[in-house]
Amino acid sequence: MSRRFSLLLLLVALALWLAASYGLRFALMENGQWVGLCVDEAQRWECRLRSGLGLLIHFRVIAWSALLTALVAFFVPGRVGWGLALVALFLALPALVLYSASLAVFALVIAALRLVRAPRVVG
Repeated sequence: MSRRFSLLLLLVALALWLAASYGLRFALMENGQWVGLCVDEAQRWECRLRSGLGLLIHFRVIAWSALLTALVAFFVPGRVGWGLALVALFLALPALVLYSASLAVFALVIAALRLVRAPRVVG
């Protein structure tokens, strides 16, 4: 697989992940129908998902996970560091969309810098 195709595939995957994050935000978290429905039927799986996601947002678990993963990835060399930066990038996008932008923006920048960093030449 060529480098250009890999980059294109990564950009498409990131765009789809961003669209899914916005869909989750606007369809589940900000949609007014769920407020009334979850008061009456709190045991529905959608309401439990909404509640759990609300706790993750409140305690900024997604954003902290993205930031810590990006920081570790920045210092780990080779493919492992690159893979961790990719995971951090995929964690940072929903954190940005789901109300934790203050931390997630740093994770996004650090992960992106790690992804574009040229490999070290030893010799």
